[in-house]
Amino acid sequence: MSEPHLLFERLSPQIAVITLNRPEKRNVISGEIAQGLRDAIQTVENDPLLRVAILTAKGKVFCAGADLTEVNAGRGHALTTKSGGFAGFVHEPRSKVWIAAVDGLALGGGFELLLACDLAVVSTEAQLGLPEVKRGLIAAAGGAFRVGRSLPRAIAIELAVTGRAITAERALHFGLVNSLAEPGQVLDAAITLAEEIAANAPISVDQSLALCKAAPECDEAELWQRNQGAAGIVISSADSKEGMRAFLEKRPPNWQGS
Repeated sequence: MSEPHLLFERLSPQIAVITLNRPEKRNVISGEIAQGLRDAIQTVENDPLLRVAILTAKGKVFCAGADLTEVNAGRGHALTTKSGGFAGFVHEPRSKVWIAAVDGLALGGGFELLLACDLAVVSTEAQLGLPEVKRGLIAAAGGAFRVGRSLPRAIAIELAVTGRAITAERALHFGLVNSLAEPGQVLDAAITLAEEIAANAPISVDQSLALCKAAPECDEAELWQRNQGAAGIVISSADSKEGMRAFLEKRPPNWQGS
């Protein structure tokens, strides 16, 4: 009996690890992965205890994009979901932090998965790229515009129109990823980052994340309005009072998420 294409593991009450599990196929996206990722997002969103999700993969390739065997067989529609788009992931609404942990190559749709995450930890040997133009295609799962938001204009255009990959060091230099780790240590580094996030007040993290995500899409007047609403929610929360008490009493806070 073959293993599932997607694995969901709960490391702690606050942190989940979702693993692409087709290493022999370079973790290309199958219909099973697309549905599994959509279901994983819903699990994370609907569980009040889960705070951070880590998306990673087995093998030396994080993800090489779509399963072209499925596409050529006329089953390309199975690699998307109605609300999530490609892989059931790139367009699916998410309110909690997702970290891409990339220990190897992330090309085409694989790079688009990374770009759809909020944070990224990658191997020092990672290569990230959008080679679609080399094949007469376009990075239509958000890659062409997300890379434009994530990198300086000239660098983004270079990747989009040449199909070249960017090295891990260059990606870190331009702020495309958060940190580098040695091969084999990427997931551990991502877990450390997740634990740091999960140690903070849930409402504060959620509202801060929402404002950061809104920043590229809203004008300043709307952002100030959203900022005021977020501040009101956070300051009136029980966790805000608990944070102050814990600071004064020199003890770790006991967050309730309310």
